[in-house]
Amino acid sequence: MAFLLFICASWHLSIIGFDSRFVMFAQEMLRHGPSFFPTTYGEPYPDYSGFSTWLIYLCSYPMGHVSSLSAWLPTCLASAATVGLMYRLLAPYSRRWAWLSIALLLLSNTFITETRAVSLDQMLATVTFAVFYLAYAADHFNSARRWWLVALLLVVGFGIRGPIGLVVPAGVLCSYFLQNRQWRRLWRFSLVAVLILVGCMLVLLGLARLSGGEALLAQVVHMQITGRMDGSEGASPLLWYFSSALGNYALAYPLALLVLAVVFVAGRREPSAALDLLYLCAFAALVVMVGLSIPHAKKARYVLSMLPMAAIIAAYPFQVRAGRYFWWLRGLILTMCCFIPGALMAGLLAIRPRFPETLSDIGPVLSVLGLLQLIALPLLMRPRLRLYGLPACAVLAVWVSYIGVFEKTERMLYDTRLFTEAVLGVTRSDSAPLVLYSMGKDAKGIKFMVNVDDDLQPVFADTVEQLNAVSGPANVVMSNNDFQKLQGTRFGPLPVLLSGRFDKEDYVLVRVP
Repeated sequence: MAFLLFICASWHLSIIGFDSRFVMFAQEMLRHGPSFFPTTYGEPYPDYSGFSTWLIYLCSYPMGHVSSLSAWLPTCLASAATVGLMYRLLAPYSRRWAWLSIALLLLSNTFITETRAVSLDQMLATVTFAVFYLAYAADHFNSARRWWLVALLLVVGFGIRGPIGLVVPAGVLCSYFLQNRQWRRLWRFSLVAVLILVGCMLVLLGLARLSGGEALLAQVVHMQITGRMDGSEGASPLLWYFSSALGNYALAYPLALLVLAVVFVAGRREPSAALDLLYLCAFAALVVMVGLSIPHAKKARYVLSMLPMAAIIAAYPFQVRAGRYFWWLRGLILTMCCFIPGALMAGLLAIRPRFPETLSDIGPVLSVLGLLQLIALPLLMRPRLRLYGLPACAVLAVWVSYIGVFEKTERMLYDTRLFTEAVLGVTRSDSAPLVLYSMGKDAKGIKFMVNVDDDLQPVFADTVEQLNAVSGPANVVMSNNDFQKLQGTRFGPLPVLLSGRFDKEDYVLVRVP
């Protein structure tokens, strides 16, 4: 059921934003065959190994082309696996706890946006949670201790996300052993994890040298290791994750903090297996957030691995039957779930007049939200039904709003397909080179090239001097703002062959005679 929700209406959507890079990787792999590193413009790309591109390639190969569905499929499968593992972990204690944990996971903003995208961090979150589950199930559910599977998951994590993809699940499992005071297993596993890390690094660097020589080797070291640590890839404050998660991971993260505060006050004197699991989840989430706060480069999606733990903590009041504070928390969560459809409907109606073009056709979404709100209101008074009905209404309302309004609007505003296809229609029969001015090979250039079905090799000009060096005849694509800045130069009087919207900006195509 979760998987069907994740892939709903995901076919043949325009490719925008961060997805453009991975779709271009897969397109080139389909045209030229698998490789150890993804490629752009026929050259190896150092920031990622080829593993994640292979996954998209395998999903796209039967169709013969890369679509939004085939690109998202690995991420959607990973998210569905997380949901399944969460249920298996919590159902032995309480199905109510399992259901509410899943609901809070599905209501989290970053989980939704990353599931409906190509997200290496979402895949890594699944690997991390699977490692945690395997260790816990072996100790508490009489499952076999599958060390070989843990080792395999660490290798998969490295393949997905590089060194950090191994360090994060290894750190979570170390936190589990540390919390349970399993010192011998802690030291043994730490040694094995280090050996796997060293082995994977040697393989990665060897493949880099084989694929692109010393130049690619140096780029891989910088992009995947040193660049993330020294701040050259961007920097944020040390405690940024702890504050930004209040919004990026709502409702799960703020509620988890509130639950931990209540447990500290009211629940610490009632030890149980469920409470021990809550502490294990809290420590694991803390390890993820503290560990990833050390590198200077920080993005909200990087700490997705802590979200399943936060959702489990946030839903803990539904496991505890006694206690006034937990009763209030249960009421708070269910009341919020009850009124989420109405709140979304009111919000859309409020902003609709400000965006009449993009929100003109949201009538069906408003109707669904209204129906869900009508269903939710009487459920609030039905104790036997509200526990499952209200979170279901909230989840459906949020996902319908995201898919039917936000995602649709975002792809309309940031569309690059229509303008690119128009440019290709004008220039395809022309032998003159295509020049992309001030677009960047790894920025808007990729957003342009992701809509090209062949190995077009455009000329990139990043400065006015480089543009002046272009001799005609040539076709030049640039933003309208850049074109206006060129007025008074030899490019100013050039006729505009085509104009349109590209990545939320006005772009033009001009002809250099």
